[in-house]
Amino acid sequence: MTKPLAGITILDLTHVLAGPYCSMTLCDLGAHVIKVERPVIGDDTRAFPPFTKGKSAYFATINHGKKSIALDLKAEGDRAIFERLLARADVILENYRPGVMERMGYGWDDLHTQYPRLIYGAVSGFGHTGPEAKRPAYDMVVQARGGVMSITGEKDREPVRVGASVGDIVAGMFLCQGVLAALVDRERTGQGRKVDVAMLDSQLAILEHAVAITSVTGTPPGPTGARHPSIAPFETFHAADGLFVIAAGNDVLFEKLCVALNLPLADDARFATNPARVENARLLKRLIEAVTLDKTRAHWIAKLGAAGIPSGPIQNVAQAMRDPQILARNMVVDVLDRNGRPAFKAAGNPIKMSGLGDPTVRAAAPDLDGDRGEILRWLEEKG
Repeated sequence: MTKPLAGITILDLTHVLAGPYCSMTLCDLGAHVIKVERPVIGDDTRAFPPFTKGKSAYFATINHGKKSIALDLKAEGDRAIFERLLARADVILENYRPGVMERMGYGWDDLHTQYPRLIYGAVSGFGHTGPEAKRPAYDMVVQARGGVMSITGEKDREPVRVGASVGDIVAGMFLCQGVLAALVDRERTGQGRKVDVAMLDSQLAILEHAVAITSVTGTPPGPTGARHPSIAPFETFHAADGLFVIAAGNDVLFEKLCVALNLPLADDARFATNPARVENARLLKRLIEAVTLDKTRAHWIAKLGAAGIPSGPIQNVAQAMRDPQILARNMVVDVLDRNGRPAFKAAGNPIKMSGLGDPTVRAAAPDLDGDRGEILRWLEEKG
């Protein structure tokens, strides 16, 4: 099966994470991604540790399979090359602050007039509208301002950021969704669209329970550690040798849990419904742990799994990368070097599609300007 985005060309001006995460996904789905970088310096992440043989693992894991050309968009000759690329591209991606592309003559209005089928994807801290559109932002800023940090961590402790860069990554995922929708729309209308994604917007969009709680009660939730604020039991529990998780998300699963633990709680008014269990979550945790502390995590995970109750270990990243289920799904892949040898490990593509291969290797990340000759030849062949 041909990859679904085969034949789609992405002109990628983005750097660091949000935009490159979007173009990585599009590349995995078959798009031809041309990474337009600053001369000499390139993407900032080329300088991010850790390194293998002088190459950044961070850069490689996000930019594998893409092509690189270095262009100075203030130089006449490089602008001419860039405009030839624009004429052949289906999508342009950028993550500059609003106004930067306009000052270079490549804003949405200019490009849409000249290239009406071109899709324009922009990701920025605060979006292209609103009173603070031009403010700079990083992942931690939008996690803080968007409410995510306020519900992350332990009660009565200082707020903490989510360990993964969800401010960037979620925005990159929404940008990818928007681009794919615009490609479908173009099939109907023949016209490109502008896709404007803000990192701050994206943080609010993932606060499903927090927004619901706040809108109904008028009181914003605070951090609850590992415990879900609206479902119980749905958190960590102590076994004889450490913590594991149980997620009994409905009454049927709670009844099964009570049977598995030999706890006569299913008909107790304090625990008979999910709202009651949430109200008495602390007591419920103590009663469950009075049982689970007697045996190991492995014992309980096996027993609860056999009963159909969602549970699992708390793994570090190294353990997760060795997890048989994760490996069976090709979710740890090798990124090759220019000589075709495995050089880095990266996360695989979580989008599995029938009839489409799911290789365990990825093509090398590009050297800065390393594909200039190939890209210029491609322009000649196309034009």
